[in-house]
Amino acid sequence: MTRTLAILVVPGAPIFEVAIPCQLFGSPPPSHTGPWYDVRLCSEGSSRLRGSSGQDDLPGAFQIVAPHGLDALETADTIVVPATGNVLHDPSPQVIEAVRAAHARGARIVSLCSGAFVLAAAGLLDGRRTALHWKHAPVLRERFPTVEADTSVLYIDDGDLLTGAGNSAGIDLCLHIVRQDLGADVANAVARQMVVPPHRTGGQAQYVETPLPPSGRDDGLGPVLQWALTRLDRPLTTAELAGRAGLTGRTLIRRFHAETGTTPLQWLLAQRVIRARELLEETDLSIDLVAEKCGLGTAANLRTHFARELGVTPSEYRRAHRRVPVG
Repeated sequence: MTRTLAILVVPGAPIFEVAIPCQLFGSPPPSHTGPWYDVRLCSEGSSRLRGSSGQDDLPGAFQIVAPHGLDALETADTIVVPATGNVLHDPSPQVIEAVRAAHARGARIVSLCSGAFVLAAAGLLDGRRTALHWKHAPVLRERFPTVEADTSVLYIDDGDLLTGAGNSAGIDLCLHIVRQDLGADVANAVARQMVVPPHRTGGQAQYVETPLPPSGRDDGLGPVLQWALTRLDRPLTTAELAGRAGLTGRTLIRRFHAETGTTPLQWLLAQRVIRARELLEETDLSIDLVAEKCGLGTAANLRTHFARELGVTPSEYRRAHRRVPVG
């Protein structure tokens, strides 16, 4: 089934954030043969808008052509608001109402970086925890005190609302959406095409994602994290990770939070859920064997975590995301 995705551009939007969803959702990777996204770049009024580099020395340096109007939001399954050109002022009442109406009818709403200000102006983020670039957090807290700005994560998936921090975190969030919609294999193919990591995972609640140091690094926690990833099917404790890293348990926990934004055990659990998803997509292993190989132990434990994090059973996830060989 083709998914309709509208990218809502507001005047002065930073061109980098606009380009991210265009690049990720615009065309499928060469290896993908199934349904893809019907992408519609839209704006209010004029189809030509002044964009920006996001830097003060290059204001209005780009022109963005949006072929569609706000009516595209009326039928879109997903609406991405890349960023706003001015965090001190709300978008027009027409834009606010269009976003609010789309959410009310059940569309999935996504913000990248300062696009969260558009969602906040529409009242969608009241009482919600919201991922946001650290430099915008003080303004958001002042203008919208009922919104909780979280600058410690790359993105937050709250189901109907997804918010991402600035710049490359937008790539992480868009890859997460592809992974949720079409499976890990397709998201990995998109990531390979863009030469970026397929996921930088950390925490688990609401799919909060935090940075994972690259495998090539020999500083920080990178080596011990890569070591742990090869042993997910075995019992691993904080003490064992600390010993591998040459740290005390307390120091490891402090360093872990600083580098990944989460705790060692939460990180391990997140990696095991990801491994389980990959095994369900790629193999015909029984649910019991999947649970064993990803380190979650039993099928009952696996079902508990899938119900909590994905809202589906492992079997339902496999039916939705199982990859069928081509040819």
